[in-house]
Amino acid sequence: MSARMRIGVAGAGLIGRRHSELIAASPDCALSGIADPSPAAKDYAESLGVPCYADHRVLLAQDKPDGLIIASPNNLHLPMALDCAAAGVPALIEKPVTDTVANAQRLCAAVKRTGVPMLVGHHRRHNPIIRAAREAVANGRLGQLTAVVGLWLLKKPDDYFEVSWRREQGGGPLLINLIHDIDNLRFICGEITEVQALTSNKARGFAVEDTAALLLRFGNGALGTVTVSDATPAPWSWELASGENVAYPKQDQPCYIFSGTAGSLSVPTMELWSYTEQPGWYAPLSRQTVAPPAFDPLVEQLRHFLAVIAGREQPLISVEDAMGTLAVVEAVSEAARTSQKISPGHIMEQAA
Repeated sequence: MSARMRIGVAGAGLIGRRHSELIAASPDCALSGIADPSPAAKDYAESLGVPCYADHRVLLAQDKPDGLIIASPNNLHLPMALDCAAAGVPALIEKPVTDTVANAQRLCAAVKRTGVPMLVGHHRRHNPIIRAAREAVANGRLGQLTAVVGLWLLKKPDDYFEVSWRREQGGGPLLINLIHDIDNLRFICGEITEVQALTSNKARGFAVEDTAALLLRFGNGALGTVTVSDATPAPWSWELASGENVAYPKQDQPCYIFSGTAGSLSVPTMELWSYTEQPGWYAPLSRQTVAPPAFDPLVEQLRHFLAVIAGREQPLISVEDAMGTLAVVEAVSEAARTSQKISPGHIMEQAA
């Protein structure tokens, strides 16, 4: 790459700052500016030696970056991305792609109309562990996929809920956390076609759920269960099991199990179980460890974003693809509310 690309960041919260740090550390791009109206953002931008804009539209007009990373609150994803499309600036949009499927459909239309490339930040698709699990399913190493188990169980500290929106609908583990796991399952196993769900707020009594249980049907015929709670001391979550983020103490435990007719794989422990002799419960099981190479998925995501801007690669997670993940999460909420089976496809039809 002959010249370093100039990348702006909209939103100077935790993930926005992480993106800014990665840009600053990259030999292939430079942080051009930050858009965030808060005084803390201005101080942060000054510490990095870059301008701070109260409005992302001013950043787009004056700074003219090669790309913009949108790390703002969910309800701002759509207007910011639409402004990027109008300005011809490619965007990396943090998950969820927008706050609703209806808004995601509006963004899809804008991307198709303008041709401005947009990548959605479901960064775990870049993780070598997730990629290895997808490959094991896709290449038939597990045989025909039959059953999937997902766990997201941990305890958020009490001070996490001092922020008022985290106690209200939309601020709970379904939209904030489970969406990552749903995207992982879609990426590894294929489309989810039907959802049943129960939710509870009994542990804390807030308006938002703290616990959920899901039943999933995949397009390939496999069935899955996912159990979610942010109110229990437990090691079975991607955050604690994967070691992806050093802020969390790593636990040597799985959070997903993928089972097929020829074998089963635990993730992220990456233990592959199968028979070496005539299969059956009397025969001894063989255990192998699948060891993919280790690298930071956020670093790989940034490299990919630069390649998307340059036109060398197509977005790994397009707006349309990410809308499919958001539709599953909305289907979960609808299934819990109505006690009925809900199709993500029905959610998208209703939003159209």
